[in-house]
Amino acid sequence: MTGHVLIVGAGAGLSASLARVYSSAGYTVAVAARNPDKLAELCEETGARAHACDATDNDSVKTLFETLDAEGATPDVVIYNASGRTRGPIAELDPDQVRAALDVTALGAFFVAQEAAKRMVPREAGTLLFTGASAGIKGFPQSAPFAMGKFALRGLCQSLARELHPKNIHVVHFVIDGAIHRADRGAPYSDPEKTLHPDEIARAYLEMTRQHRSIWTNEIELRPHVERF
Repeated sequence: MTGHVLIVGAGAGLSASLARVYSSAGYTVAVAARNPDKLAELCEETGARAHACDATDNDSVKTLFETLDAEGATPDVVIYNASGRTRGPIAELDPDQVRAALDVTALGAFFVAQEAAKRMVPREAGTLLFTGASAGIKGFPQSAPFAMGKFALRGLCQSLARELHPKNIHVVHFVIDGAIHRADRGAPYSDPEKTLHPDEIARAYLEMTRQHRSIWTNEIELRPHVERF
């Protein structure tokens, strides 16, 4: 086996593609979500192990990593793919919903990164990959909570990279600039010419995992050829 990978925030779409791509590349895969029952089909397809985890709960994150340690599956690669979103005019947003979105997108990423670092730093090896968005580069109308969370995530990744790259731990922030293809969701997600294919995104994650440390990338933007900059 190539190593162990953990995908936090697993479900349909990109995270499922990540599980398939890493499994095909020889990794053992663990997938974590608040409701792991929904991952049964993916686990059967990929051989992944599903775990319950609320990324916004530090104790839940700690339990997840301790469980993986006990199973001999301490992750060499950790992918944070969870995010929260609530939309609306700034004057009408529910503060509790905003807080919940920020907890998932940013605070959960910190909890996961911290537990991963506790294990990777002593080994002087590991890879941390985070799914960002164009909202982490520019805020859009009626989307302040998503922008706040993704800007915070980007800042976390920049700080982690400067701290951990010298310790031989690769940190990459992916700016997903465009809609991810989902045929079942209708327009605009169902148009293969105007969306990013999740399998191709997953292959980019794998490529960054294999990247030689003499040319480590800290941030990469992925967008379909029709997406405006």
